[in-house]
Amino acid sequence: MMGFLHFNHTLTLSNFTQLCPTKPTHGTAKYSPFFSYDHIHFPSPGQKVELRRRTRIGTCRITCSAKAENASVTVQEKSVSVILLAGGKGKRMGASMPKQYLPLLGQPIALFSLYTFSHMIEVKEIVVVCDPSYKDIFEETEEKINVDLKFALPGKERQDSVYSGLQEVDLNSELVCIHDSARPLVTSEDVEKVLKDGWMVGAAVLGVPVKATIKEVIKPELLRKGFDLVNRESLEVTDDVSIVEHLNHPVYVTEGSYTNIKVTTPDDLLLAERILSTTSKHPK
Repeated sequence: MMGFLHFNHTLTLSNFTQLCPTKPTHGTAKYSPFFSYDHIHFPSPGQKVELRRRTRIGTCRITCSAKAENASVTVQEKSVSVILLAGGKGKRMGASMPKQYLPLLGQPIALFSLYTFSHMIEVKEIVVVCDPSYKDIFEETEEKINVDLKFALPGKERQDSVYSGLQEVDLNSELVCIHDSARPLVTSEDVEKVLKDGWMVGAAVLGVPVKATIKEVIKPELLRKGFDLVNRESLEVTDDVSIVEHLNHPVYVTEGSYTNIKVTTPDDLLLAERILSTTSKHPK
């Protein structure tokens, strides 16, 4: 079995951590893959979560718990494959190189989350989706990490890049975690939570109230089925969760941290530096 995770969006599906397990989910939702999420409101546990999207249809609702009953769930060691998306252009940053390779406290932004994942015992491999001209940035870390490092070419759209990365994923992996490398501040604690929820439900997304999606975790076979449907019907999706939702499979929302920001503008870069300067967690 395989699962899928994505970290932070405007529910702050922080980098959208989505995870896909096989057990019944705590919530269900029907989304159109053609629109992106604006924000989600987290109410009390057991109540409805309101999801607002930039659509011509209006709002839709997703019912889920604010906290997952995952205390007894154990994600096996070396059972997770991470797809690290690092092929974006980052034009809004106005820099001479893609934003994910700009230095943050002396280290390329993309390496922060790579090191975070590489230090987790659940992770067996990291598939970096990037332009070949930037491979050396990641290859130079191989002596510092204890996971397998693979590479895949980016596609025209995000879904194409995710699909490309999925082709390199170990077939024995039980969960697939998809993360945007422009979100350097994702924590191992949040990743562990969404991994457990993803394993328990089948698909989970890391988010925070009224913020953006960040990370997704999904079981591999579920993600592959979703891509088969998307490719067969020539569908265009805005994020990885939409792919799973096309299968009418529930997605669990795991509450993450507000600090899991996406570095898109120079101001975001300054904010990330301030956050890192006030914490002892500086993955390297």
